[in-house]
Amino acid sequence: MGTKTISLADDAYERLRAEKRENESFSDVVRRLTEGTTLEEYYGTLGEDTADELEGIVSRRRTERTNESRDRVERIADALE
Repeated sequence: MGTKTISLADDAYERLRAEKRENESFSDVVRRLTEGTTLEEYYGTLGEDTADELEGIVSRRRTERTNESRDRVERIADALE
């Protein structure tokens, strides 16, 4: 099996690292997060109002997780100084 080197923005790397479980490689994380059912299979299942509400919740949660990750990195950096 070969390997590939990819570039990620810092925030994308932090998101991926946040998903990483103990003893799990980054390749394992990507495989786990990308396997299974795709969202396209559910297109049209939700009503528009419900879909809009869900989209808002997901967007807010992503922002919260990004901020939490950023805060965690800053705390670690401060502790190392």
